[in-house]
Amino acid sequence: MMSSRLAAALARRRVHYGWMIAGVTFLTMLVTAGAVGAPGVLILPLQKEFGWQNAEISSALGIRFLLFGLMAPFAAALINRFGMRRIALSALLLIAAGLLLSLAMTRVWQLVLLWGVVIGLGTGLTALVLGVTVATRWFSTRRGLVTGLLTASSATGQLLFLPLLASVSERLGWRPAVAMVCGALALTAFAVLAFMRDRPADVGQQPFGQAAGDDAANVAATIPAQITPWHALREASRTGVFWVLFGTFFICGASTNGLIQTHFIPLCADFGLPAVGAASVLAAMGMFDIVGTIGSGWLSDRYDSRWLLFWYYGLRGLSLMYLPFSDFTFYGLSLFALFYGLDWIATVPPTVKLTVTRFGRERANLVFGWIFAGHQLGAATAAFGAGVSRTVLLSYLPAFFAAGALCLIAAVLILTLGDRSERKRQGVAVARAAA
Repeated sequence: MMSSRLAAALARRRVHYGWMIAGVTFLTMLVTAGAVGAPGVLILPLQKEFGWQNAEISSALGIRFLLFGLMAPFAAALINRFGMRRIALSALLLIAAGLLLSLAMTRVWQLVLLWGVVIGLGTGLTALVLGVTVATRWFSTRRGLVTGLLTASSATGQLLFLPLLASVSERLGWRPAVAMVCGALALTAFAVLAFMRDRPADVGQQPFGQAAGDDAANVAATIPAQITPWHALREASRTGVFWVLFGTFFICGASTNGLIQTHFIPLCADFGLPAVGAASVLAAMGMFDIVGTIGSGWLSDRYDSRWLLFWYYGLRGLSLMYLPFSDFTFYGLSLFALFYGLDWIATVPPTVKLTVTRFGRERANLVFGWIFAGHQLGAATAAFGAGVSRTVLLSYLPAFFAAGALCLIAAVLILTLGDRSERKRQGVAVARAAA
C-alpha cells in the first residue's frame, strides 16, 4: 500500500508517519472549517437575492452549529467503530453534497435543510474530535502541541477561505464561491483516501514517543469501540468537572463560531465596512489565532490548564466588550483582531488536556465529544440570538456585550476546578485505568 511504503520511507529519514496523519487531518479540518465559515460570508448576498431576513438565515446557521456539536460524541463512537479514514471521507462527501444541492435552492426551508441539517451533520462527523483522536491515538508525547496544531486548522481555514469567498461572492455571486469550496473538498477527499490510516499498527509503527514493545496504548485504543456515547455521558455527567468544562465550552462557542464567525461581517456592514474588508479582519484574526492556538498547545504541555483558560476567557471577554467602542476604524479593528485572535480557539488544547487527565486516554474523544456538543450549543444559541437581536432591536451590539460578560463568568468558573480536588480526581482516574 502507498501509505505503508511512505511510512517506511519516512522512517528511514527518522520521520514518524503520525506527522503525515496530522498533516492530512489538518487539511481535512481546514477545508471543513471553510465550509462551516462560508455561510457567514454569504448572509448579505442571500438577503440581497432572495429577500430573506437575517433571523431566517440565522436559524439555518444555528441548526448547523447545533448539529455540528451534537454529532461530536457520536462521531467519536463512529470513528472508534469504523475508523478515521472512512468517517472523514463520508463527512467530506456529505458536506460537498449539501453545498452542491444548495446551488439550486430558492426557499428558506431548503436553506435550513441543506446548510443547516446536511452540512451540520457532515461537519459534525469530523469537528474537533477527529483532531483529538489523532493526537491521542498517534502520539504518546507532544500531544498538546499536536492538538494545538490541528485546532489551528480552523483558523487557517478561515484565513484562506473567508477573504477569497467574500471577494468571489462580491464579484461573481455566491454560487461560484460555494462551488470553489466543493472543489477543495474533493481534493481533500483524495488526500484522505491516499494517506489516512486509522492506527499506527496499520503501518507497522508505535505511537510517536512510545517505546517499542509497549502495547499499553494500543490495548487502550481498542476499548472505546465497546463504549457507547450514552455510556460515556452517563459516567462523565456524575462529575462536577464535566459540567464546568461543558459550561465554559458552551460560552466558548457562543463567543466565537456562533457570534464572530457568523455575524461579524454583517455587523461591520452596519458600520459602513464592506464585506471584503470585514473578511480581511477575520483573516487577520485567523493569523493571530494560528500563533495563539499552537502556543496554547505548547503551554498546555507545561503549565496549569486552569490558569491558561482563566486568561483566555478573561481576555476574550474584555476584547468583545471593547469592540463596540473601536469605532470600526483600521486601528480599532486591528487592536481587536490581535487580542481576540490570539485566543479564539486557544481554549481547546487545555480543555482537551483536562478531559484526558480526568477521564482517561481511552475515553477522551467520547467525553470531549459531549463537551464539544456544549460548545456548539453555545454557538447555535449565539448564531440565532444575534440574528434575532439584529432583526428585532436593529442592532448586534446587545449580543456582543452579553457574550463578553459570559466570557468573564467562564474565566471565574474554570478556577473552581481546584488543585487539590483535581489531584484527587486524577488519582481516581489512574486507579480506574489500572483496575
